[in-house]
Amino acid sequence: MKIGILTGGGDCPGLNPVIRGIVRKANNEGHEVIGLRHGWRGLMEKEILLLDLNSISGILHKGGTILGTSRTNPYKSEDGAEKVKNGFKELGLDALIAIGGEDTLGVATKLYKEGVNVIGVPKTIDNDLCSTDFTFGFDTAVNVATECIDRLHTTAESHDRVMVVEVMGRHAGWIAAYSGIAGGADYILIPEIPINLEEVYTSLKKRHKRGKNFSIVVVSEGAAFDESELCLQEKELDQFGHVRLGGIGNMLGKLIEEKTGFETRVTVLGHIQRGGTPSAFDRVLGTRFGIKAYDLVNEGKFGQMACLQGNEIVSVPLEEATAELKTLDLKLYELAKTFFG
Repeated sequence: MKIGILTGGGDCPGLNPVIRGIVRKANNEGHEVIGLRHGWRGLMEKEILLLDLNSISGILHKGGTILGTSRTNPYKSEDGAEKVKNGFKELGLDALIAIGGEDTLGVATKLYKEGVNVIGVPKTIDNDLCSTDFTFGFDTAVNVATECIDRLHTTAESHDRVMVVEVMGRHAGWIAAYSGIAGGADYILIPEIPINLEEVYTSLKKRHKRGKNFSIVVVSEGAAFDESELCLQEKELDQFGHVRLGGIGNMLGKLIEEKTGFETRVTVLGHIQRGGTPSAFDRVLGTRFGIKAYDLVNEGKFGQMACLQGNEIVSVPLEEATAELKTLDLKLYELAKTFFG
């Protein structure tokens, strides 16, 4: 067989372990693997990279993706879908493994329905893909955010300040909740629940009244006062219809300082959460996903996505996995609220 691999959407710690797992298993069993550069664009324009044991040597611990990535949507460009299908045929591929989030796998779902042999691997630091308990990259992002919150505790306490920490999370508050709980945040704000400023102010004042001279507030970038008030860096949409979020932390910081009188500073973690070395958990999970993706190809079970359920790596239909987003389990948020104020 000749198998193609692409990585689409935002980069993510753990992508290279997935690629390594696929290539190692395929090579061991005598199959050829090629990488498609920069997501769906690589298949449209036939930008390829030969993947063998030499090209995957030493990539397990590296962040990002050796294949490069982009947010190209073939269904938004002229004849894009046809170019993808033609590229698949002209490159002589028997199967394609698409590694990505809701957008990349949404394209994969459409292509499978149109006759392309596709397997999906879930990738997002936001942990918001259905049918899988965790996605690789999430654990690394949480560890990075938690370490940053730990560091902010000492400077907040030294200066008697409120520290607002903006973390990633467009539609789901998984990173905010996990890092906030792990880092001992005094308030956590997530996209699933509109921000109630009076509750925030009351909680912080209550904390200060009992003698605590500093507070840590963690907020997801997608948190908002209501659905029409997302904070945007710019209004232009990408090819999947998304805006660039950013700014809720700064807005919240100003309001907290104005309404409570407590000196407030803001830290926006941004792409720091995406970059760098993947955690041990993400290296293992990525490897397991890669092996499962190859096995699905070998068994001819196309239109499936590898996923983690409990401690087992299983598969579900791509259509099911991309039907809706997995938002935060609000039981976890109720747990976090125990420590507010």
